[in-house]
Amino acid sequence: MTQETNNLAADIWSLADLLRGDFRQSQYGRIILPFALLRRLECVLEASKEAVLKQVVCLYINDDVLRAS
Repeated sequence: MTQETNNLAADIWSLADLLRGDFRQSQYGRIILPFALLRRLECVLEASKEAVLKQVVCLYINDDVLRAS
């Protein structure tokens, strides 16, 4: 590994320590993994987000119409 890579890795770990806050190091994986998974899903589904939101609006409108009948 180059010195630049080592410095970057050290910076990332120091930021992780700072962000971890009150969590013990052994708990960190259980905390950060769900957030990392949610972010990954958000990135993967970004292309279809607008279509999904439009469909949700249509479903709510149709549900309201059916309830009013």
